[in-house]
Amino acid sequence: MSIPSPLTPRRVQVWDLPVRLFHWTLAVLFAVLWLSGHNGALALHLSAGTLLLTLVLFRLAWGVGGSFTARFTSFVRGPAAVLAYLRDHRAAGMWPGFGHNPLGGWSVSVLLGLLLLQATSGLFTTDDIATDGPLAWAVSGATVKTLSSLHRLGGWVLLGLAGLHVAAILYYRFGRDQDLITPMIGGDTELDPDIAARAEAAPHAPVTRALGLLILAALLVYGGLAIWGR
Repeated sequence: MSIPSPLTPRRVQVWDLPVRLFHWTLAVLFAVLWLSGHNGALALHLSAGTLLLTLVLFRLAWGVGGSFTARFTSFVRGPAAVLAYLRDHRAAGMWPGFGHNPLGGWSVSVLLGLLLLQATSGLFTTDDIATDGPLAWAVSGATVKTLSSLHRLGGWVLLGLAGLHVAAILYYRFGRDQDLITPMIGGDTELDPDIAARAEAAPHAPVTRALGLLILAALLVYGGLAIWGR
């Protein structure tokens, strides 16, 4: 019977279930929002946008109280760390860590911020025909017009970022021989033993906490719209 080498990679969990469900649900919702928005299915668009806002608020909360790799403190790093990653990445081709790398961490943060802006602006928009956002009544006509333009522009910006995201995944898969998709499905990946030990020791938040935060986000969004929306 062979004894595993101390340098043999070990398979450990990196992404928890809430992060994985958020990721794939977001991908489906984005497709629904884009197609419904550009095909005039505005009732579906508004419903999907409300759900998107709920999920983004949940993800922001999970970024504070979730598992280690979900927390902003684990992947939002300063410019020096990003530059060092880019330099070392070119030289070695691998990042000696787990979870989001420094560049990917900023990409996630920017994407969440833009999604929050996009979903919030959608509450105040109009199609200038028959459909208004549920909070369009609360602001001036000029503000509605500005936010409607911002919302349309934001859709194109997010589509471009989605394209860059897919391109980055393909680059890592075929240019760096790193599979980023499978770990986001099953949650685990192979890491060098020392990195795997750090990943196993990192805090993992319970799924019940995620469920509680999701319910809280839903109450905030749907409850708020039930009170103030029209």
